[in-house]
Amino acid sequence: MQIMVRDNNVDQALRALKKKLQREGVYREMKMRRHYEKPSEKRAREKAAIRRARKMERKAAERDGSK
Repeated sequence: MQIMVRDNNVDQALRALKKKLQREGVYREMKMRRHYEKPSEKRAREKAAIRRARKMERKAAERDGSK
């Protein structure tokens, strides 16, 4: 990853770098790797994410269908 510093404006370059890191998910991954996660906990977390996504889809379909 590369950020260009223009006109010695380091603050602007830092903001651009932080935004890129955020978009790439680096901060989220760092947070996840801070502590060990058991494989069973990882599976449960992933299943919960899938359940949440399906529930949101169902609710959106209900809202669209009722209009």
